Amino acid sequence: MADQAEGLRKQLKAPPLSNEKIGKTISFVSGKGGVGKSNTALNFSIELIRAGYDVLLMDLDIGMGNIEILIGQQTSYTIVDMLERQLSITEIIEEGPNGLHFLAGGSGLASIFTLDNTKMDYFLDQYAKIVQKYDYIIFDMGAGVTAESIHFVLASDECIVVTTPEPTAIMDAYSMIKHIINNEDNMPIYIVMNQAENPKSGTKALERFKRIIFHFLDINVHMLGVLPQDKNVSLAVTRQIPYVLLNKKSAVARALKLLVVNYHTNQATTRRTKQADTFIGKLKRFVKR
Repeated sequence: MADQAEGLRKQLKAPPLSNEKIGKTISFVSGKGGVGKSNTALNFSIELIRAGYDVLLMDLDIGMGNIEILIGQQTSYTIVDMLERQLSITEIIEEGPNGLHFLAGGSGLASIFTLDNTKMDYFLDQYAKIVQKYDYIIFDMGAGVTAESIHFVLASDECIVVTTPEPTAIMDAYSMIKHIINNEDNMPIYIVMNQAENPKSGTKALERFKRIIFHFLDINVHMLGVLPQDKNVSLAVTRQIPYVLLNKKSAVARALKLLVVNYHTNQATTRRTKQADTFIGKLKRFVKR
């Protein structure tokens, strides 16, 4: 493990190529807890890697440590350690299953979103060091939204909203989307229906949700897909193995793979360019509002 960590740090410290891309940032959000957002973000990340992309998954649900638990891997450092101890971001990035790079959230800090200017500048400086190393940087945000955490979502390139067919989950997901659009009406939003009883009912629920959003908010969201109820999900959580690795032939693993295919089908491009506005630039603007 020590050799692996050292190799990872050397790889991250290598100078970027002159024509290298800037990683696209995707925020995974949900209106409430318990809808499977973190699990979806984790398995989505692994499927992106399988498709040939370099991915960094950041656990920004500070204090919960969901990603560590889901993969059964104890980390040496966390984002909290980086900020409190002035560590380099290359020191705290861990390598998980299937070549996944991830940052653990950690505990002991009320919230990364209420940092003072000094710590926020340090976070952004460190983030800038690795943004060209990845095709995708995925934020696993905490459930719900606060006045502070919304800045990270709004500064992202895209947002994926995870919900379930339950009326309360739909209502909370709608409120989340409304809040995002009220602050950034150009944000590309994708919706995922998780824990569907079956593909048919899940698709109907997703289509109905899309119509409600269009009717009341006058925006078109992208339907990313449906993830069914599957015993392999709870089995994967118990064994602390991502379900796309536990059983790639399971219904939920096949559906997740299709989710990633649908995502790329909806993309005009899968990479940002240096000319486009960056996460760092947008976050600085939002924080200063």
